[in-house]
Amino acid sequence: MEKLLTGKICIVTGASRGIGAAIAARFRAEGAKVYALSRGAPQPAAEAAEPAGEGSAAANEQWLACDVADEASIEAAVATILGKEGRIDILVNNAGITRDGLLMRMKTQDWDDVLDTNLKSAFLLSRSVLRTMLKQREGCILNVSSVVGISGNGGQTNYSASKAGLIGFTKSLAREVASRNLRVNAIAPGYIETSMTDKIPEEFRQKLMDSIPLGRVGGVEEAANAAFFLCSPLASYITGVVLQVDGGMGM
Repeated sequence: MEKLLTGKICIVTGASRGIGAAIAARFRAEGAKVYALSRGAPQPAAEAAEPAGEGSAAANEQWLACDVADEASIEAAVATILGKEGRIDILVNNAGITRDGLLMRMKTQDWDDVLDTNLKSAFLLSRSVLRTMLKQREGCILNVSSVVGISGNGGQTNYSASKAGLIGFTKSLAREVASRNLRVNAIAPGYIETSMTDKIPEEFRQKLMDSIPLGRVGGVEEAANAAFFLCSPLASYITGVVLQVDGGMGM
């Protein structure tokens, strides 16, 4: 069966765990060479146990240390990738953190940290790869938003604002670059089982479950499948959309 991302050079931020790690693994399985950008090294993937011969999934994985909230760190990472590959085909802005709390008690630093990591990083990285993609007249940017960027969530004004900002950013950039055959889309995951959601108190977890029409949490591979679709040739006529991966939670 044909691998739809064969030969593609991809960047995935926040790829050390959770949805980012699943997206990176899905893209590698489809033949892409993936540069995983994160402050910490990614968790060992199942493919790493296989011989890293030419064409194997393990051979298509590269990790670069990068602080996505730091402009100089981003520019250095992108320059390294371009120096090795000469092109960048796909950028997935997935990096995200939470610093939850009621607004009246929220520290300014907690607001700044979340907005810098979740939203400003997408601006910095997209700008950094855009010149190359425009010259190629081909490329795809995917932003990982959240259902709370659409519906809001008490105690998460900073996180919700950052994810809502990604939606506006996605639609505006999609309009800017469509004439050069570049596509920009977003996914908005709902309750996906990750280390981040493991911290949710049991009482609140049950309320979340009650709000999901499909009656279950999502898996990281389900978010990764949506990301793959939007970044693959299967979605060649799709740009500026926000695909909700939430079991109906946000409808």
